[in-house]
Amino acid sequence: MNTTNHLVDAIGQHHQRDPNARIVSLVPSITELLCELELAPQLAGRTGFCIHPADVVAPIPKVGGTKDVNVEKIRKLAPTHLVVNIDENEKPTVDKLAEFVPHEVVTHPVAPRDNLALARLMGAVFGRDELAEEWCSRFEAEHAALRALPSLPTRTVLYCIWQDPWMTVSRDTYIANMLAELGWQVPQLGTARYPRFEWSSALVEQLDCVLLSTEPYRFTEAHADALEKQLGIPVFLVDGEMLSWYGSRALAGLGYLRALRAMVEGQSQATF
Repeated sequence: MNTTNHLVDAIGQHHQRDPNARIVSLVPSITELLCELELAPQLAGRTGFCIHPADVVAPIPKVGGTKDVNVEKIRKLAPTHLVVNIDENEKPTVDKLAEFVPHEVVTHPVAPRDNLALARLMGAVFGRDELAEEWCSRFEAEHAALRALPSLPTRTVLYCIWQDPWMTVSRDTYIANMLAELGWQVPQLGTARYPRFEWSSALVEQLDCVLLSTEPYRFTEAHADALEKQLGIPVFLVDGEMLSWYGSRALAGLGYLRALRAMVEGQSQATF
């Protein structure tokens, strides 16, 4: 298989195939993908937020968070490759790590089908092409099933990721593009990718429903119940990992979208 095209990362860097790479992953969702590609034995380090699959990642050393990285700990782990993400990791930190980590593989999925290129990049760089292609085939089948659903009227949904202050997602984010698979759109509230907002009657009048994510803020059913009473429109608690984690979780996320559509269209309230 010619993997040349799959060896270019999100910022155009060309990589060489290295089946014996020693990897530190600073991206929780991609850590899960690397484990699915049977690369866990080569993971020298992970963030504290890299929690899936729990039994597999448990013995892998933690190197801090996605942004508050322990640079000296990574130096001692002596990785050959660092896997990072444009949204989740800080460039100054990555630049500092680049002083002693030979290879930085940069990722930036912004839409569901970007997962295909992501899986193939990981497979090509780390010598797991066949496993990556098998995963891509499963993704294509699940995506086709989602696309085969009967079309419904467009909905406007507000996806909340934080409160105090309230924060949401803009239309150019992975989450918004996942929701767009259902024909749902998020309101554009300012120019930030993750804008702050305040509740107002003008905002609520635009919305068909509100989605409260279980991460990064830990919204609960109690939050959803209270907000629904306050706003007078449907509010649903949704699994943030299913809608924001690319890589392995995205495959299950496509099935989750189908179930979410059924729940919202049925106007029933439940915890996923």
